[in-house]
Amino acid sequence: MNGSLVDRRTILAGLLVSAATLSVSGRIARAQSDPLPSWNDGRAKQSILDFVAAVTKEGAPDFVPAPERIATFDNDGTLWCEQPMYVQLAFALDRVKALAPKHPEWKQKQPFRAVLDNDIAALAKAGEKGLVELVMATHAGMTTAEFAQIAGDWIKSARHPKFNRPYTDLVYQPMLELLACLRANGFKTFIVSGGGIEFMRPWSERAYGIPPEQVVGSSIKTKFEIDKGKPTLIRLPAIDLVDDGPGKPVGINSHIGRRPIAAFGNSDGDFQMLQWATQSSGKRFGLIVHHTDAEREYAYDRKSSFGKLDKALDAANSNGWIVVSMKDDWKRMFRFE
Repeated sequence: MNGSLVDRRTILAGLLVSAATLSVSGRIARAQSDPLPSWNDGRAKQSILDFVAAVTKEGAPDFVPAPERIATFDNDGTLWCEQPMYVQLAFALDRVKALAPKHPEWKQKQPFRAVLDNDIAALAKAGEKGLVELVMATHAGMTTAEFAQIAGDWIKSARHPKFNRPYTDLVYQPMLELLACLRANGFKTFIVSGGGIEFMRPWSERAYGIPPEQVVGSSIKTKFEIDKGKPTLIRLPAIDLVDDGPGKPVGINSHIGRRPIAAFGNSDGDFQMLQWATQSSGKRFGLIVHHTDAEREYAYDRKSSFGKLDKALDAANSNGWIVVSMKDDWKRMFRFE
């Protein structure tokens, strides 16, 4: 009797352990087989997976050879947080304050005075012209190596005002998974951003796995010269390319040399890039990240000063672009959550 009871208990315990093991194993297997675990199941996630499957299956009608699998990503608001202001603008403001002791005239000159007085309203009134003036004063007049060092040091030490974390902590986990999924399927992933190309290159590989040669961005002119017997590139106070809006297809053409088959953005500044990528023959894919989560990040679109999403949002449906709701489509926002 006791032996029988022991046997039954042993058998029952074994069955429970086996069931638990199978359950855990099943969860692990599902997690390993899902390339986008931070995405909720739904149209957005499935559309991505369907597109990748369609263009990578040899012999299928939509197959695209690996060299032509080019995917372009906006940076600000698409790969990382862009509120309450663009990260490079925060960098420029800090640079103005750091350089101010050498420029006493800035105390009386706009837009520098607005920066030094922390007068955001006056800074906004300066408009694009004022922002360009800030960038020219803080980003030029040095070698490319010196600027890369300054930008790299700043990104390591600066903190986001809301989250009190390094800006590179505010990279979206679902987009990191998307980048990894595409690369695992033979895609080359490029950043195509309105931000400065040499501002992003020092840290893009560490943050996104995107090497500097696959970063396209706005740029100022540079000049080659010999300094103390060594060849150097000097950054000049003159605009070379504004890689935003219609400038994005131009930047893609000049830097990449291939038309992307997939493009990912979040604002009207990405409208022409989405058009360029998707309005051509063959299988194409466009996606817009819509900031709808005020609790975990920010909620904004049509009236935002940064990352305005209006025209592109209206055009998404007729162009077949997927609109991702951060609130509804993402289980997880940041890696640290």
